[in-house]
Amino acid sequence: MEKTTKINIVETENVKRVKAVQMEPKETGLTIIGGNNGEGKTSVLDAIAWALGGDKYRPSQPTRDGSATPGYIRIVLNNGFVVERKGKNSDLKVTDPSGNKAGQQLLNEFVGQFALDLPQFMNAPTKAKADTLLRIIGIGDRLSELERQEKDLYAERTIVGRTADQKKKFADEQPYYPDAPEDLVSPTVLIRQQQDILARNGENQRKRERAASLAHTVKHYEQMVSGLRAQIEENEQKLREARIDYETACKSAQDLQDESTTELEESIANIEETNRKVRANLDKAKADDDARDYERQYDELTGKLNDVRKQKSALLNYADLPLPDLSIQDGELVYKGQKWDNMSGAEQLKVSTAIVRKLNPKCGFVLLDKLEQMDLKTLREFGEWLESEGLQAIATRVSTGDECSIIISDGYVKGTDIPDTPPVRSWKGEF
Repeated sequence: MEKTTKINIVETENVKRVKAVQMEPKETGLTIIGGNNGEGKTSVLDAIAWALGGDKYRPSQPTRDGSATPGYIRIVLNNGFVVERKGKNSDLKVTDPSGNKAGQQLLNEFVGQFALDLPQFMNAPTKAKADTLLRIIGIGDRLSELERQEKDLYAERTIVGRTADQKKKFADEQPYYPDAPEDLVSPTVLIRQQQDILARNGENQRKRERAASLAHTVKHYEQMVSGLRAQIEENEQKLREARIDYETACKSAQDLQDESTTELEESIANIEETNRKVRANLDKAKADDDARDYERQYDELTGKLNDVRKQKSALLNYADLPLPDLSIQDGELVYKGQKWDNMSGAEQLKVSTAIVRKLNPKCGFVLLDKLEQMDLKTLREFGEWLESEGLQAIATRVSTGDECSIIISDGYVKGTDIPDTPPVRSWKGEF
């Protein structure tokens, strides 16, 4: 594994509020520069940032008020590079382990810009922090496309779901008549059926009338037989024929039974009410079909939405994230299930430091200003995590407590002798 760049020695004189400070930060973990307000703590960090980050970190008034000599900064890195700013113009001088000269461009290869100002990252907008991480791990475009699909599908499913509910409610409110026929009743058909029955009944009546007529014929011929003996044979023959026809007619008529038109007459009379019920049943069936169709669409969209969410999850699960339990949801950083504003101070520091390290893996240190808002437990947790990750952090804190690795007072390291013409003083702090 490539060795990360860290700071071994910091020497600075007459920069901002610093008069003369030399320190050797811990190789890993948290080195805290303590002291009261206005004593020069932040000036030490500003000097480091200016030396390593270039002129964009140059203070507006770099030389300490009252100093007759220009500011001086010297930083020794663990990769053997020595970085200096000195002289009236604070010229940069970078010397590599072989003694060759280099410049800012080479420093930028192993010094991360956010590492020189971690609060800049921490105070960035929520989306900007997430975008930085996505850019580092190289899945920003794909995740944005999946989030767009997720948003569109969710919006479409919401509309379909709302419509399905409305359709279902409308269908449930429709009247239904179980006794109504499935199809609309035609008055023409009913009238035709009635006419057919009446025609059959008329035919029956004609048969009855014919039977009655034949009865009169038989009687007439019986009278003629009795009165006309001369024509007896002829009339007896006619009598026999008439009797046969009569018997046939009686047999044909005796089993006849007229059909009733009462049911059809009632149907014709109630046709509008029947058809109203049929139409109502058809409307309800259509409403039920619409509701089921939208419910089906809702289920299909839910499946697509879940598929997109699975793709997002898989994309992040297999991404080279800088911390376990770190993810991105809805365009925000999420660590151990908590968004940025719900993370503890130590967790925010861990996430920020991990992302900044991922941004430039060659850089193994970060600078942090104003950690006084964090309690000792948070500082200890953060320091332990830094050590476990092999990282170095140099921070300031308004405090003179034991948690501080070095105390700055009036531009010097507290506890050192203060000469009339201050040389650079040496101190190695432990936390």
